[in-house]
Amino acid sequence: MRITILFTLILSALPVWGPTVAHAETRVVASTGMIGDLVRAIGGEELVVEDLMQSGVDPHLYKPTRTDIARLSRADITFYNGLYLEGRLLSAFQRLSQAGKKTVAVAERLDEKFLLSPPEFEGHPDPHVWMDPQAWLKVAEGIAEELIAFRPDSADAFRKGLGELRSELAALDAYAKKVLGSVPKERRVLITAHDAFGYFGRRFDFEVVGIQGISTLSEAGIQDIERIVSLIVDRKIEAVFIESTVSDRNAQALIEGASKRGQTVKIGGELFSDAMGTPGTYEGTYLGMIDHNVTTIARALGGEAPIAGYKGLLKQEAQD
Repeated sequence: MRITILFTLILSALPVWGPTVAHAETRVVASTGMIGDLVRAIGGEELVVEDLMQSGVDPHLYKPTRTDIARLSRADITFYNGLYLEGRLLSAFQRLSQAGKKTVAVAERLDEKFLLSPPEFEGHPDPHVWMDPQAWLKVAEGIAEELIAFRPDSADAFRKGLGELRSELAALDAYAKKVLGSVPKERRVLITAHDAFGYFGRRFDFEVVGIQGISTLSEAGIQDIERIVSLIVDRKIEAVFIESTVSDRNAQALIEGASKRGQTVKIGGELFSDAMGTPGTYEGTYLGMIDHNVTTIARALGGEAPIAGYKGLLKQEAQD
């Protein structure tokens, strides 16, 4: 209710912007950094892009601030993931749409046949589609279509940006296939803090086990920990992974539980799941985020990957 009232007050005080007045000053808000990075790559200098959520922020738990609502109200177009990723922001996006603002749920444009639907979330597809570069390219193509429709005078620029992004994502995907394919098949078990790597697992042929469920709103119980410890011991798994947006306490519980049963397990590295790295760094881009994850996973599980990633830009200390 408070969000609704605040939105009404802010919207009533702002002018209505649209494509007829929005040229070089077209304002775009993206809910996550991963989406914002796509928009910047496609739009270049044609757009002014703001991300609501920064590095280390969990979108499953994120609550909008007054500043966020003001940013959304001023935006000409808002891109968000959808599929319930930004659960506590949905009412804000709905209010924007009702006020005549352009809002686009980018992941919901994907073909339903492509989306994963875990049994425990029947009817609610897994929102973490950015973990598959091919899927993220489809999302980028949808964003480009929306931008072209909104700013047809800049269509050539948007198509050029999309073309360059397509080449980058193809190179990233090829690198990922190569280095992850070097991990011995019996070691391709990816245990992470929460179940954000389903699309990654499908694309790169990894078995994925999340300690928590699809959403970090769920909590891992004692039985969940014991079940995964048994898996670690039975399969002789040597590494588990923590995430930048999730507490490492459950991963530590796995390590302790396995140790009590005679199995030594290490932290294979910190992965970026629901947010990218620090803004202004290579890891703070979508390409850097996935490069970091792929390189970290491959090296920790016995594969071969250059320590600085496929572009040679990763922080080497993060891979040691």
